[in-house]
Amino acid sequence: MNPRQELLQHIPNLRAFALSLTGNADQADDLVQEALMKAWTSLERFQPGTNMRAWLFTILRNAFYSEFRKKRREVEDADGAMAAKLSSHPEQFGHMDLDDFRRALEELPPDQKEALVLIGASGFSYEEAAQICECAVGTVKSRVNRARTRLGELLSVESVAEYGPDTVAQPIITNVQSKGRSVA
Repeated sequence: MNPRQELLQHIPNLRAFALSLTGNADQADDLVQEALMKAWTSLERFQPGTNMRAWLFTILRNAFYSEFRKKRREVEDADGAMAAKLSSHPEQFGHMDLDDFRRALEELPPDQKEALVLIGASGFSYEEAAQICECAVGTVKSRVNRARTRLGELLSVESVAEYGPDTVAQPIITNVQSKGRSVA
């Protein structure tokens, strides 16, 4: 028998099995349809001579449990209240800012860049950085200060208020904060 014909002959058994899993005729029909679609698109992977019925039941069972796990993670949000609480900063601006920062960092003198990276990025204390650079703690502090000042100039940053969310994200944060929610 042709595999496509054999697939069609198992539909009543699939529907009965789906009904036993879901307890709802409409959901069972949807589940059978999904299983048949998956089987149809994967028919070339079916091994002729093996048990078509078992293969179809396995596909249906896996589809049921995948949908069950998916629905278990979903939260009903009919009025959109949960979705309104979710917001994120646009990522493209962060990537562009990071690219600008990397270019500016490369323009620093090597001793300033080294001190800034040790303190700012690697988390070393000034004392540890001084040991690594084989210089005085005051020298490291001076290099870090000059590096920060120069980065500010290269990035055209004039005040601390310019750090953080960009002009696109700021209205979102302001809106959330005005409603008494905190933004982390």
